Amino acid sequence: MTTAISTLRTVPLFARLRESDLENLLRILRARDYAKNSVILFAHDPSDAFYVLLSGQVKVMLIAEDGREVILSLVHPGDFFGERSLLDDEPHSASVIAMEDSRLLILRRDDFQRCIHEMPGIAFGLLRALCARLQEADSKIGGLILLDVTGRVCHLLLQLADRGDGKTISDPPTHQIMAQMVGSSRETVSRTMGSLADQGLISVSRREITILSREALEVAAGHLLRKRSAKTADRVPPRDRRVSSPGFSKGPPDRG
Repeated sequence: MTTAISTLRTVPLFARLRESDLENLLRILRARDYAKNSVILFAHDPSDAFYVLLSGQVKVMLIAEDGREVILSLVHPGDFFGERSLLDDEPHSASVIAMEDSRLLILRRDDFQRCIHEMPGIAFGLLRALCARLQEADSKIGGLILLDVTGRVCHLLLQLADRGDGKTISDPPTHQIMAQMVGSSRETVSRTMGSLADQGLISVSRREITILSREALEVAAGHLLRKRSAKTADRVPPRDRRVSSPGFSKGPPDRG
């Protein structure tokens, strides 16, 4: 139970609950195991539960009519999904697939609604979680619209690194998975990763990716431009406000 409580504390929805509340919560959460490649949720299925990943890894994805897969997010231990189902009766908007043998805790909507009355802290946690998800969605949409493949790959690398120490990505996703996350092809992502490594911005080994120049990746991903925009907007003519990626080709952006 101690391990499960520690995991629950990493979930914003439950992070500020008292120990006794977490123990009560564990009594109504149901554990379920999913084998690798099994479907946890299908898009458009009815939604009535919230999921917390205890172990393994799953992906939240969309499947186009032509069979192409777009990965919206990777879910790691301590992460959660299905929070919308706690609030409305809308079906799931995406499918969720186990990438490894995974164990999840499941909280049904009826149980959650009872918890709201007994543990008001959950409601504030849910608001914080939804705000974080909206910010993440805005960032992803902005990247797909404004950044070329290099910028999107750099943004993804920074996101993955920030799950740890900000410098190292342990057990990184394959180039195919990365391509599905940034809306590109595996070949384009492989070329981009090779270019970043050749320029000394990252180093790649079989089990990890190390960021050697975080500032350069942030510039390519537009992070520093946003921080500086307030200071430079009055001095830069609108037609000259472009994202510049030092060390990268000045040619037309590769949209993948």
